Amino acid sequence: MDYAAARKVMVDSQVRVNDVTDRSLQAALNSVPRERFCAPDRTFAAYAEVETEITPTRKLMMARDVAKLLQATDARAGETALAIAGPYAAALLAHLGLTVTAQEADAAVFEITGEALAEAGVTTVVAPVTEPSGGEYDIIVSEMAAPVRPEAWIKALKVGGRLVVVERPGPAGKAVLYVRGREGLSRRELFDSNPQVMAEMSPPMIFAL
Repeated sequence: MDYAAARKVMVDSQVRVNDVTDRSLQAALNSVPRERFCAPDRTFAAYAEVETEITPTRKLMMARDVAKLLQATDARAGETALAIAGPYAAALLAHLGLTVTAQEADAAVFEITGEALAEAGVTTVVAPVTEPSGGEYDIIVSEMAAPVRPEAWIKALKVGGRLVVVERPGPAGKAVLYVRGREGLSRRELFDSNPQVMAEMSPPMIFAL
């Protein structure tokens, strides 16, 4: 399979047509090998408009949605970023010149993606998704949806920091942008999206008699 040609088709047919106009981000999408973030027997679907499997319990977010999330951050070279359950997003941010940490709760994800992340200069950390590694980040992004507002992630932002995540408390999700200011926090809804939900962040079920 000609992966380079498939990347170009992906950018032209899935990304640019969905209002992703940032040329640097387009270049990153054309350069980062998405197939290296998929399970070995699923690389044929890396550039299809689907959530491709990484492990039996994890999938990549669709390229269109990753691109729209990252464009909303206005990422700049030299900034620091944390990608929680977002290995492909981590590699794209590194290509844009950011210092990036990729955090996963399941080490099996890095068994698939670790080599590509290391080559991209991304630091990898295995830790619960509810406990962001480090703090004072310019950007935090996730390729999985949060079933509740991710308060711990918001606290890990520096002033001026941006968090992009899909909030999905039910069947339908909404991508949102949080910006931490000196006087407080702003929130803006971006687009509809329904990626895989982080079960670890779900509140405990309460049974009433």
